[in-house]
Amino acid sequence: MLSADFLALRGDVGLVNDCGDIFHLDVMDGTFVPNISFGFPVVEAIAKEARRPMDVHLMIVHPEKYIARFAKAGVSMMSFHLEAAEDEGKDPAEILSAIRDLGVKAGLAIDPDVPVEKLFPYIGKADFMLVMSVFAGFGGQKFIEASYGRIKALKAEIHSRGEVCMIEVDGGVSAANADALSEAGADILVAGSSVFNAEDPAAAIEAIRGGSK
Repeated sequence: MLSADFLALRGDVGLVNDCGDIFHLDVMDGTFVPNISFGFPVVEAIAKEARRPMDVHLMIVHPEKYIARFAKAGVSMMSFHLEAAEDEGKDPAEILSAIRDLGVKAGLAIDPDVPVEKLFPYIGKADFMLVMSVFAGFGGQKFIEASYGRIKALKAEIHSRGEVCMIEVDGGVSAANADALSEAGADILVAGSSVFNAEDPAAAIEAIRGGSK
């Protein structure tokens, strides 16, 4: 939703309700990442109209301080960055557990410069892993090709452990790479500018969905 038209947000919420699967909400604080997006008022406004699950991606410092309020706002999925937890000396496993205790699916995210192997210790403790295929903080970035190998490595490790853990990919996703991302092991594809900047957003969503089957 970061790429939505905030002067016509109800219409774009309706688009996702009618054509999409999940509302992906990028919350940025201007500290963990250099951009500021939106907070509780926007999430709560979307929640009033949303008929699809809400997935909040916390690109913020001290994510553990805000998980209860986001859960109260009605989100179904919530991810935070491994880097944010490590920078403040917090145990990511404890934050994942706290999110799950709120009845919300818990996810752990990493930027492209973080070795994907750093997610491995949390397999079985997270419901999904968010592999950023651009750097967190801004929409419209070019997809990083090395992401395919990272997704494959993560999927192989999940399978080797016999665990159930979805892989979400965010950044530069479009119909052009949806099929390859699905083949690499991605379960959830997050698309922003490739949908909302398209001449026909509904058709863009369908093209991505078709390419990821």
